Amino acid sequence: MSDSAARDRDVAETESALAHPEVAPDRSAAYGNHPDQVVDFYAPRDGRTGAPLVVLLHGGAWRAPYDRAHVSPLADFLARRGFAVASVEYRRGGDGIPQQRDGAESTRASGADPVAGRWPETFDDVAAAMDAMPVLAARELPGADVRRIVVTGHSAGGHLALWAAARHVLPEGSPWRLPAPPPLRGVVALAPIADFTVAAELGVCGGAVAQLLGEDASFEDRAAQADPGVLLPTGIATAIVHGVEDIVVPQAVSEAYVDAAARSGEMVGLTLLGGVGHFPLIDPAADACAVVAEEITQLAW
Repeated sequence: MSDSAARDRDVAETESALAHPEVAPDRSAAYGNHPDQVVDFYAPRDGRTGAPLVVLLHGGAWRAPYDRAHVSPLADFLARRGFAVASVEYRRGGDGIPQQRDGAESTRASGADPVAGRWPETFDDVAAAMDAMPVLAARELPGADVRRIVVTGHSAGGHLALWAAARHVLPEGSPWRLPAPPPLRGVVALAPIADFTVAAELGVCGGAVAQLLGEDASFEDRAAQADPGVLLPTGIATAIVHGVEDIVVPQAVSEAYVDAAARSGEMVGLTLLGGVGHFPLIDPAADACAVVAEEITQLAW
């Protein structure tokens, strides 16, 4: 496919995925005091009890303009498939406030992409949300089975899903390290920014990885705590779904993670979808979204 045709496909797929109206949650609950520390809950549309809980982490290159609203149709789609869903918001970068990076302010020039992520707040929030999830979900969705949790996420959210499942293998001294594996049935990562070395080499999302970690001496230390490609093996069932025509996060990023997992002695499932780009994975109108639901089903039930 020519570059112009690939760009045209990406534009059409993006427009389709983002054309769905926002779906209001059944309940919302805070897991902290910041306005972004909130979880939206969607009950299974068939009213069933004992439904597995899908924790959904949205993408958007860890940048503030992209919040959980754009994955609310996906949350509703999964709820109509019989899942309980918890859609997590978290602090992102570039909301117009100068960002503190080791005491130094960092901003982007006017008109440029917002800064990707906040260190350490983005990770503080995901860790806090996951730790609070069993209690919050039991309270807000009493019909959910919090013993059967699958984490899924798209793009940067796919990175965070993989990271959330790897906190027990974080370096000693990391504030997010868990003493034991988190109680998850598995992870389904959708076009994830799964390997920071390859993603940085390819300049994924306008250099978002370098912005997230900082482009100074802190990069390597932060990568050791944030890059799923080095936080292996996890011992948690993991599946990745990626579109072959993805020009936002190329499939090479997922392939690098799968290869790293294999070298660590862990098998990670990789489903490559032909004729599919970045956004159909979260578009309820696309066939790819049904594949995502099936991958979640295989781990959850």
